[in-house]
Amino acid sequence: MANIAIIGSGFGGLSLAVRLQAAGHQVRIFEKREKIGGRAYQLQDAGYTFDMGPSLVTAPSIIRSIFGAADRRMEDYVDLVPLDPFYRIFFHDGTHMDYNGDPDRMKAQLAQFSPHDADRYDDFMQDMKGIYDAVITEGLGKQPFDTLGKMARFVPRALRLNALKPVASMAKSYFEDFRSHFMFSFHPLFIGGHPFRAPSIYAMIPYLEREEGVWFARGGMYAIVEALGKVFEELGGQITTSAEVDRITVTVGKATGIQIDGTHIPFDAVVSNADVTATYRRLIDPEHRKKWTDRKLDGLKQTMSCFLMYIGTKKKYPQLAHHTLILAERYKELIDEIFAHKHLPVDFSMYLHVPTATDPGMAPEGCESMYVLIPVPNLKADADWTAIKQDYADKVIDFLEAWGMEDLRSSMEVCHLFTPEEFASELNATDGNAFSLEPRLTQTAWFRPHNRSEEIGSLYIVGAGTHPGAGVPGVMLSAEATLSNILEDHPVTRGRMSIPSDTRIEVQHA
Repeated sequence: MANIAIIGSGFGGLSLAVRLQAAGHQVRIFEKREKIGGRAYQLQDAGYTFDMGPSLVTAPSIIRSIFGAADRRMEDYVDLVPLDPFYRIFFHDGTHMDYNGDPDRMKAQLAQFSPHDADRYDDFMQDMKGIYDAVITEGLGKQPFDTLGKMARFVPRALRLNALKPVASMAKSYFEDFRSHFMFSFHPLFIGGHPFRAPSIYAMIPYLEREEGVWFARGGMYAIVEALGKVFEELGGQITTSAEVDRITVTVGKATGIQIDGTHIPFDAVVSNADVTATYRRLIDPEHRKKWTDRKLDGLKQTMSCFLMYIGTKKKYPQLAHHTLILAERYKELIDEIFAHKHLPVDFSMYLHVPTATDPGMAPEGCESMYVLIPVPNLKADADWTAIKQDYADKVIDFLEAWGMEDLRSSMEVCHLFTPEEFASELNATDGNAFSLEPRLTQTAWFRPHNRSEEIGSLYIVGAGTHPGAGVPGVMLSAEATLSNILEDHPVTRGRMSIPSDTRIEVQHA
């Protein structure tokens, strides 16, 4: 049995904490913020409840397996509600489609604009099933890609499946209409990827959604955070909040603990669920980093960021589905401006999360809780968000009112803004990224920072910055990959060891 510290309490850290504690190790989570959750934080104000980050569940089987590892039933802790449609997508020409998991309904909608695309829907899904089977059914997403041999064995199969082809190119090879092209290529944006260069490993997400559905946790996604935290504590794990780790201590090439406010706390192993670039740059002294030097870290490509508005309105907007996308006319050009040119566009494509469409209890009676998410460049762009954020928010509100959300400004009772600068300051996200490392081919599988540190013993990474990547399913699968590394290095033995207690940091419960 090992004493293990986990830095950060996002979905990846919590999932790993539950699995490790259930396996017999003694685990303690250290969280910088006042509550657990990481990017899956919660905001409450004037009766309105907002999930601040992840907003949907696409693989309930993965969540169920975490509870199963602790000999619990997910249904005893979380109430998942199926969504239909999965997304309502409004296009620039005034048309819209309700994207869902019913093949007949999907083909009927596609046929309105392109009979050819309706005919190709089944072919696309069947081919994406091959990628889904490799990543999910056969478990490549939860296996560490920590050797070149594993990567070499994967590449020929990936080539046969066209899984290394860009997602947008894959969609284009099946569909002609611009609506279809978008619907079957936009998913990488949900994990910080550029659809025109992210590999088609991520094109299997539409199949995953059709296979398992799209769900929402009643009470908000934070209900899943609370449930995982509860199970972890029931198993004997400990959570320390308002405790930012200053350093990971390394002795003779091995992680030996953490430091908080100058106090050293010894551990047998350390896991970071924090931003992976910040983990190596800020928490580990340079003399211990031969691979992940500052120069190497500077070469990593961070994802774009997001501008978020958490809005509570005293009126309802029934035209909005639980997940609503409102798109500009530009697609590739807009994304290029954000990713490649690091320029803040003048036009908007946006995602609205409206949980009160499913769970009215997340706002006062008759009111709406929503967040508006707009992809924007990360802090590599020349934008002073402190100076421009209110003007930018006003432009978004003007746009939404002109689009059809009447009296939005006058009906708002709550409005909070979250910019790339907050991603950097609140979440220690390098360059204010919203999703950690960009999922491009050269940062996929073996090319990502490994789940087991390549150079420091007993140091591990979990979450969006390691294999397989961002998104709720991705970070939960990363927990399984990291778990297998830890159990190889620290097999569970009989007997119990006490957790480190040579610190005065107060243990708080989320």
